[in-house]
Amino acid sequence: MLASLSLRLRVFLFFCLIALGGTLILGASLWAGLSRALTTTPQNGFVLAGILSIFGLTALTAGVWLLFDENVAKPIERLSAGMRARAHAGVAVEVDARAARYLGDLGPAASAVTEALAQNAMSTAQRVAAETERLAQERERLTALLTEIPVAMMLINSAGQIVLYDGQAAEVLSTLGMPRLNAPLTDYFDAGSLDRARGRVNRSGKEARCVLTSRDGAQSFDARMKPMDAGGYLLIVDAAHTDIPPEAARPLVYDFALLTARSGEIGDETPLCDLTYTVFDTETTGLLPHKDEIVQLGALRVLGGRIVPGETIDQLVDPGRPIPPSATRVHHVTDAMVAGKPDIAEAGRRFHSFAQGSVIVAHNAPFDMAFLRRHRARMGVEWHNPVLDTVLLSAVLFGASETHTLDALCQRLGVTIPERLRHTAMGDAQATAEVLIHMLPMLQARGLTTLGAVLAETRRHGRLLEDLN
Repeated sequence: MLASLSLRLRVFLFFCLIALGGTLILGASLWAGLSRALTTTPQNGFVLAGILSIFGLTALTAGVWLLFDENVAKPIERLSAGMRARAHAGVAVEVDARAARYLGDLGPAASAVTEALAQNAMSTAQRVAAETERLAQERERLTALLTEIPVAMMLINSAGQIVLYDGQAAEVLSTLGMPRLNAPLTDYFDAGSLDRARGRVNRSGKEARCVLTSRDGAQSFDARMKPMDAGGYLLIVDAAHTDIPPEAARPLVYDFALLTARSGEIGDETPLCDLTYTVFDTETTGLLPHKDEIVQLGALRVLGGRIVPGETIDQLVDPGRPIPPSATRVHHVTDAMVAGKPDIAEAGRRFHSFAQGSVIVAHNAPFDMAFLRRHRARMGVEWHNPVLDTVLLSAVLFGASETHTLDALCQRLGVTIPERLRHTAMGDAQATAEVLIHMLPMLQARGLTTLGAVLAETRRHGRLLEDLN
């Protein structure tokens, strides 16, 4: 019946309920006080009336607040979060108008706005898809052409960070570390040999031959360095240093937005859009970070609002102990699968290198990070990366009272996890990364545009993680 009344009338009736309830409580308290005064003393009557009034009004306030929170505050919060998801993250999930059934025409109006937005977005998406397909075809042709050239090519910006690398270059970089966009070239090559090569290029303004040495000095590479009109330079490594089977995939990985050099430093004032994110997940022998072990680690990188193709870790880890059958039933990792695989020291060092210069992201991050930090001495590393938790980001965007499981977030943001990948480290890392990509524009739309602002806001919801762990 209430659903058929106008919003203004419902608000009026709501205040009438408060007035009527308060009047009844005060009347009952005064009647009880009068009865006590007639049988004892006037003072006792006044005291009883006061006590009953205080308790009665407190109970009325609590009841009214619960009604308001459940039927007004929470529905408004859900509606606003849903509309932001549609407006800023391109999520095609329907707005739950039924949740706002006591808010008059607000629910249907929100649905109408989001439906109109969806229709406009659909027509735009169709045009974008056609253009994207054309660009993808051109990219495939370019990749095929470059892989026929017997050299490894990297485009480096003026700050010495990697903007583009082809399949041959990935092969070279993988002998020195994990290939990563936006990584400083000094993570792979000796800074001195790079500086000497750049010096010759800058003095002549022309291409110069050089010999680059690895950071540990164990390897050397014949290369050419050529200045680029757009800034930075092209680094070409001789084919003798590559050994790629003809049938192997040879991706061309790039982000030309990186040509505009960015500071490698990560600070509170760093804009979210300028950050590189390493998203990861683990599967373990159990739920106790102080005694259980990692059996699988999956990670990928997010840069410029997209997952970087090819930059992934999908690693089985030998825990050094039997995997309980109860854990295997969840993640399907068996003792036979991890036999002979790297231990946590080796896998952790590899992941540490992979995550250099980035913000680490995980769902319920304290759980996963506790395993890594416990073994930091064996790995010989320290974990200084800033950490973002998608549980807390969900609380910021959708309200602390909502459900913040990874499944709930995926459903809310239109992310699909194939059943065969659920509860695998790589599958959950992929889902978390897609969730993060949807969340970033929503955070920026709320004015949380820097890393420091987001971290400060998430700290307000830290109790959620205490309850989870």
